[in-house]
Amino acid sequence: MRLGVRLIKRVFDIACSATGLAITVPFYPLIAGAIYLESPGPVFYKQRRVRRLLGGGAGGKDLEFEDFEILKFRTMVLDAEKNGAQLAAKADRRVTRVGRFLRKTRIDELPQLWNVWKGDMSMVGPRPERPEILQQLALAIPYFEERTRGVKPGLTGLAQVCLGYTGEADPKSEIGAYLKDLTNPFGIPEAEGALADDMRVKLLYDLAYCASLEDLKSFARTELEILLKTPLVMLRGSGQ
Repeated sequence: MRLGVRLIKRVFDIACSATGLAITVPFYPLIAGAIYLESPGPVFYKQRRVRRLLGGGAGGKDLEFEDFEILKFRTMVLDAEKNGAQLAAKADRRVTRVGRFLRKTRIDELPQLWNVWKGDMSMVGPRPERPEILQQLALAIPYFEERTRGVKPGLTGLAQVCLGYTGEADPKSEIGAYLKDLTNPFGIPEAEGALADDMRVKLLYDLAYCASLEDLKSFARTELEILLKTPLVMLRGSGQ
């Protein structure tokens, strides 16, 4: 990422996160109340996520990274991961009814405006993954870890506005014509619908966004397009 793009992006992040917090914080008590009424317990959820890649071996081995603590509204039942870390799945039974609505509208992500203000995240960038899951995905998907090299994770992003919450693509979308080549290319019945396929598609969008950061004009155009699409994604409830 060029220095000029980096500086403009940070100034923009501070301005947007401050404005976003001022607008949304008054609604937090209503959201918190809805979460607590269905599932008593903490309304916020903290979790370690990868901030940026520092280094690593070939094929995703021995990755070194800098992490941070992300803040979200809780969308799952308590002790949802008592059996270990898991990627969010389609029709995940751990997600509450209120949580399902929060995910569809992306309202669960609003507390991350605080992460953006602090500098852990950017308004726009690749979705931050958990360290243990990033390690697994990097071993399964070539170059998956490169989406975090020199680019902060984002509250929203190209993949987030073009794909569903877990990364699944709409067959009618621009990338829909290529899904047969990108998902389960060997036609293994047991691998049909695997989340790794969704993540492979997501990687393409993340790398395309990272490429846009090398030029000021392409950065400005891409950043603006993503930010304009994000409210539409929230209103349509196109998350999963």
